[in-house]
Amino acid sequence: MRILSGVQPSGELHLGNYFGAIQQHLALQDQGDAFYFIADYHSLTSLHDAKRLQHLTREVAAAYLALGLDPERATFFRQSDVPEVHELTWMLECVTGMGLLQRATSYKDKVARGLKPNVGLFTYPALMAADILIYRSNLVPVGADQVQHIEIAQDMAASFNHAFNTDVLLRPEFRLSKTPKVPGVDGQKMSKSYGNTIPIFAKGKALKKAVNQVVTDSKDPKTEPLDPETCNAFAIFALFADEAEQAELAQRYREDRTFPGYGVTKKRIVELMNEHFGPARERFEALMQPGSELEGVLRAGAARAREVAQETVAHCREATGLGPMLG
Repeated sequence: MRILSGVQPSGELHLGNYFGAIQQHLALQDQGDAFYFIADYHSLTSLHDAKRLQHLTREVAAAYLALGLDPERATFFRQSDVPEVHELTWMLECVTGMGLLQRATSYKDKVARGLKPNVGLFTYPALMAADILIYRSNLVPVGADQVQHIEIAQDMAASFNHAFNTDVLLRPEFRLSKTPKVPGVDGQKMSKSYGNTIPIFAKGKALKKAVNQVVTDSKDPKTEPLDPETCNAFAIFALFADEAEQAELAQRYREDRTFPGYGVTKKRIVELMNEHFGPARERFEALMQPGSELEGVLRAGAARAREVAQETVAHCREATGLGPMLG
């Protein structure tokens, strides 16, 4: 089974990225032939700063390796190191109706939030489909907001195969993360786009500041019970704490009228994050240093990924009548 997923280097990785995607990716590297890429081509739809893109790309790569991705068990690479993906994108676009892309909700949502529309943003699902199909992926772990993109990839694969009377492109299937929505500090879904994140590798005063920004209600625990089911701080705490600790704190919320308040929960979040990410944070900082093994890992991953991509594109060229690449 070929597993594939990508992550955009569009900002500092946060708890939503970790529990919504990274944690699942790390678990899946033992369950199949995993291909994970840093989607730097995709980031160009909104990021137009060369130095920042290079830095963020390194941050994503260092984070994955620090958190447990093993390049001996998973193929890990930069999207832009496999240019064949654009050739397949064009082939797919030539058999795709305009209506399919016009119905893409991700494009509509981003424009509604004020992101300036461009052609790349509109055709983003076609490049994502090529990312998936070029590696003959069977399973794509995604969040709920990305399911439509997998469905678009399924439609594009079927359209290509039908148009050229072939079966070269495989139908991919999605897998949803079992992690519930990770709330941001404002209670909405945690997202770089909303500016409401808690960075994975924040530490010291920066970590405390981020956690202390988590919005809570104005209930006074001395006079009324607190509700763990609706508390943003408790939801973040529960991502790290075991069931026994969750039950104990929930009971204090509901029954303990001497409970000092939400500051206790926020302090515990900081402690748990330091315990959970502390060793990985040190590894991350080492990998970000010049001369680390980071670049070698990405290049080796790209070499393997290109072999698979070139084979797929060769079959697609044959099916379309383009013929083999020269050289």
